[in-house]
Amino acid sequence: MRLSSQQIRTYKQAVLLTAKKAYDEKLMAGTSGNLSIFCREEGVMVITPSSYDYRIMEEKDIVVVDLEGRVVEGCHKPSSEWRMHGEIYKHLPHVGAVVHTHSPYATSFAVNHQTIPVILIEMIPFLKGSLEVSPYAEQGSAQVGLNAVPILKRKNACLMANHGVVAVGQTLDQAYINSVYAEDTAKIYHMALSCGQPVVIPGYEGE
Repeated sequence: MRLSSQQIRTYKQAVLLTAKKAYDEKLMAGTSGNLSIFCREEGVMVITPSSYDYRIMEEKDIVVVDLEGRVVEGCHKPSSEWRMHGEIYKHLPHVGAVVHTHSPYATSFAVNHQTIPVILIEMIPFLKGSLEVSPYAEQGSAQVGLNAVPILKRKNACLMANHGVVAVGQTLDQAYINSVYAEDTAKIYHMALSCGQPVVIPGYEGE
């Protein structure tokens, strides 16, 4: 692996800080959710560990794995969803980071298999349109990622049926903010549905 120890440390710090921020902002509960950065030239992911409490997670707990799940560096197993991350990186060369959350409002629409239309202007630059739902696949399987790929070729986030949300970006900061807007959109859409009939932004009815 050609990454320097300082580069690895920088990526681990970014993953750790973002994971804790996502937990603090209620995008994930318990040990659910996961996120990673992909070092494309080296073919490795810097990813959160499996079933580990975000409140006590430290830099040393972040794991480095290749796309086949082999641990390159770290003392824990990688996230159980490492295959999902790997398939997204394999099929989407523009993606450099993945954030998977179980944020409650967005996940409620994922459970209903319900697309969220373009009802907010922020959805256009950040999410690239509506929040579509990818087909259900067994959690932890490669198929979870493969089912999301067709949507993520066109969008920066999607709902995963009966599962949660996956957001992508060239950088971890971008992927994270896209996950935030996915949840914010879902919350506002839920509230709008409770008091009336949400109106789609003109020109984006089919997006």
